[in-house]
Amino acid sequence: MPELRKDPVTGRWVIISTDRAKRPSDFVRDKVEIRGSGFCPFCTNNESKTPPEIMAYRKDGTQRDTPGWWVRVVPNKFPALRIEESLNRQGEGLYDKMEGVGAHEVVIETPDHNKTLAMLDPHAIEDVFWAFRDRILDLKKDTRFKYILIFKNHGEAAGASLEHTHSQLIALPVVPKQVHEEMSGAAEYFRYRERCIYCDIIHQEMESGIRMEAENEAFVAIAPFAPRFPFETWIVPRVHQSAYEQPSKQEYSQFARILKDVLMRLDQVLEKPAYNFVIHTSPLPESENEYYHWHMEIMPKLTKVAGFEWGTGFYINPTPPEQSARFLREAAVPVDDQSI
Repeated sequence: MPELRKDPVTGRWVIISTDRAKRPSDFVRDKVEIRGSGFCPFCTNNESKTPPEIMAYRKDGTQRDTPGWWVRVVPNKFPALRIEESLNRQGEGLYDKMEGVGAHEVVIETPDHNKTLAMLDPHAIEDVFWAFRDRILDLKKDTRFKYILIFKNHGEAAGASLEHTHSQLIALPVVPKQVHEEMSGAAEYFRYRERCIYCDIIHQEMESGIRMEAENEAFVAIAPFAPRFPFETWIVPRVHQSAYEQPSKQEYSQFARILKDVLMRLDQVLEKPAYNFVIHTSPLPESENEYYHWHMEIMPKLTKVAGFEWGTGFYINPTPPEQSARFLREAAVPVDDQSI
């Protein structure tokens, strides 16, 4: 029988459509393959083809916008928002508007065009995470910004326009509605129980084990109870932290290892799917709090959002999370990369 499940944080309902239950091999999808043909502005020796770099981790003695880097951050050539604008808030009758103020940056994760994030060494992934942190700390100084979103589109089906592995960062002058919903749900739970709801989720999932996918000293990877998408995965710090920039060096190292672990499992079970990941973190004005818990959400592109979802806000998921977690948990990954 199909089930309706309610997300405990946002109150969003999803339908787990057991009548449509699908195994990994049942999904029709495009396998993400690195073709490596044609010109790529993100490759080493093409530094002059991007806007001037904002930041880079590079070899000593190498110059800005030249080879020698291993992580490089540049402005998006076609930004959704521009940092040079002023807010200029206006009202037009009952409508509100402001200038398109913000920052839109690209984090080029490696100079090697032929590697995906899952293929990088954990230390290289950790450096990508440090680049995220460095950019957040710098952009926090701009009081116009209220929220910083970090996300990745992997594969054309997930919205990537270039196959060279990269992530993006957008600083916004407002807090997105979805973030408001998560923050409000977490705050309401904390007012009632005086505990973080994500900490309670971690405790319950570790105790039951049925939606656990991987774990290490600092993080757990779980299939959420009410996933919008098949094989949706959350990576959550085991210790309460409200903002992405709070982990220690050791914790970022463990984060890199568990992300590599999960991506390798997804690649094996789903045959290298396109995916999106998003880092959910507290808004800048309240980055330290007791009730919200930063985390990463990974969503493989296996189904399409259609009329029912747009009309109701409900999502139909054909794979129960208990089943997807079991498939990923049982996937064989190289021993050196295992987190469980």
